[in-house]
Amino acid sequence: MTKPANVFLVGAGPGDPDLLTLKAVKAIARADVILVDDLVNPAILAHARSDARIVQVGKRGGCQSTPQEFIERLMIAEANAGHCVVRLKGGDPFMFGRGGEERDHLLAAGIAVDVINGISSGLAAPAAIGVPLTHREWSQGA
Repeated sequence: MTKPANVFLVGAGPGDPDLLTLKAVKAIARADVILVDDLVNPAILAHARSDARIVQVGKRGGCQSTPQEFIERLMIAEANAGHCVVRLKGGDPFMFGRGGEERDHLLAAGIAVDVINGISSGLAAPAAIGVPLTHREWSQGA
């Protein structure tokens, strides 16, 4: 039997809290510790428990960033202490980020991890302005 995940790599989507998946909301509400990227809308943390520990682990070009090694060590330490950990990332954890590397480090440490996809801005932006990504009359094979 597989051990249930106690670390969740959660995509926060493009910023609008209404675009979070239900699975993401449930993981955030369950978390003891939430490691939050700079690109995550702070309003999303309204779904967190009042006693959850929120750790800002921002990465932004041209600014001081939290070292990736520190983030990975912290997730492993918190999970090994029995805490439910959410790594809250802007967009989707596996797109334009280090979600894949974080997953690999967690698995190598014997930590169960669950990836919860977020809506990518590449999908959300066109939908917000009414542009379908596929349309029978616009997208035809050559």
